[in-house]
Amino acid sequence: IPLSAALELVTRLLAWVLGCSLVRRHFHLMLSGLVLFGPLLSFWVSRYSIFANGNHYLYRKFLRSTWGWTCILTGSFVSLLSFSARRSVSLTLRHLSRIGLAGLLWWGCRRLLTLLEDAAGACYEPLAPAQDAHGSPAPGQPLLLLHENQSKASCLKANMMWRGYEVSQETLVLCLCCLLLVEELSVFGRHLAQERHLHRSPSSPLGALFLLCVVLLIIWMVLLLCVLAYFPAWPSQQLGGALGYLGWRGLYQGWYRLTPSQGSPGLPGEGLFTGTDSDKHSQ
Repeated sequence: IPLSAALELVTRLLAWVLGCSLVRRHFHLMLSGLVLFGPLLSFWVSRYSIFANGNHYLYRKFLRSTWGWTCILTGSFVSLLSFSARRSVSLTLRHLSRIGLAGLLWWGCRRLLTLLEDAAGACYEPLAPAQDAHGSPAPGQPLLLLHENQSKASCLKANMMWRGYEVSQETLVLCLCCLLLVEELSVFGRHLAQERHLHRSPSSPLGALFLLCVVLLIIWMVLLLCVLAYFPAWPSQQLGGALGYLGWRGLYQGWYRLTPSQGSPGLPGEGLFTGTDSDKHSQ
């Protein structure tokens, strides 16, 4: 009983924090500041830290499947929240389509950035330096042999060197997922208020999913900070963060604010809560 009461208290507190207008309006500014100034932490972090290892468990299990984790947990939360509020399959699918559209945006950005990186870069094979009469390597820069018609993926797979312009896809997807999670989780407080008004106890599975999504949000923030601090890459990471912000802006501040007749799935919570159907998030 004490543990259940503590979890309920934590859930309500987190729901209030994420639903606070101050957080919703300024979270993207905090995230922008983190992306801009996070690389400065590289002057203070230890290169011998476990987070400086690119093969760390967090990077392998979470960073390389960021969108998969976000899609599964957030999609489950949105589906259960929508169905428990209205018991309507069509309304649930409409709200769930927000996650699908965000995933389609991420897939398109990844494909486009991969094509641009392949077009703007070149693959080089380092050659063994020439030796002098004593058999010692001659001083100077190592020679590089250009390999044409190579993609970045095939070049790196062949243990060769890739040089060119790129945009950090890791920073892009982390920023997009953080902004998406805050948007989708911000309405849980309104759900709790409606359940309390109707004298119903909140669904335990829904509360557990909410807490899991909050934990996922914290993991993404920590991973973003680690990537910026231990693997700084200016301006690649800043460009990735800017694209993630623009993607969120275009969806949640643009398309999702339109009416359903205009092909919009609507904002989180729209049509789910009594007396709040016309509410819009003010960002």
